[in-house]
Amino acid sequence: MFTSIALRTVLKTSVGVLRESGALCSALSLKAWTCSSALLSGPRVSCVAGSFSVPPPVRHYARAAKKKKTEPESQLSDLPPTMLKMDYTAVPLAQTTDDLVKRLLSLELASHREKLQLKKEQLIAKVQKDENDRSSVGVQVAILTARIRNYQEHLQKHHKDKANKRRMLMAIDRRKKLLKNLRLVSYDTFEKVCEQLGITYTFPPEYYRRATRRWLAKKAFCIKVFKEVQKQKAEQRLKMKQSLASTETEAAKTRAVQTK
Repeated sequence: MFTSIALRTVLKTSVGVLRESGALCSALSLKAWTCSSALLSGPRVSCVAGSFSVPPPVRHYARAAKKKKTEPESQLSDLPPTMLKMDYTAVPLAQTTDDLVKRLLSLELASHREKLQLKKEQLIAKVQKDENDRSSVGVQVAILTARIRNYQEHLQKHHKDKANKRRMLMAIDRRKKLLKNLRLVSYDTFEKVCEQLGITYTFPPEYYRRATRRWLAKKAFCIKVFKEVQKQKAEQRLKMKQSLASTETEAAKTRAVQTK
């Protein structure tokens, strides 16, 4: 009897375990199905146990190759690095020293300021009249040209530098005035300076003013006033002529009376 009761309890527990395992398998299959359907529908997945986020699929599109920015050619690029600095070109001992000292004295280890000074001297030598010429118009134009080109190279890298942009525009205006005066005084020198320094002189644009209604009304009023003034002056001149003619006739009459 006891054995039959024990057998029944074992059978009941095994059936319960089988049922629980079947329910667990069905739940797992349902969870997997909901997760897979959610993956197909969107990045957010809500399962029976909870919710978790799935990263969006990575799309590896073909990207365009980035174009390297070509830096403009500097005015100092034609200076060879083996050239000595300006302070040591006239020293004969600097030509006979060893390679290490020459490298220290050459443009390879020179600052930008020293290179710019050497370039400025080269431009001055192209347009100066003699060795002691440091104040002529051509020399001033050469100095301003080297300065303007240096500002242009700087502003291409640092386009938000407003202070140096203002200095560059002031130097351009100064050079424009000098070239305009030189063109009027000596046209041959003007052509030579422009050719040696590589400057293209362009004429300033014609005067242009936007014709607003206020400006048109003011212009019409000024023309009207000018015409009235000219009319009054013409009347005054006519009166003066008439008075002169009357005085002349009276003088002629008096002379005629006196002669009688």
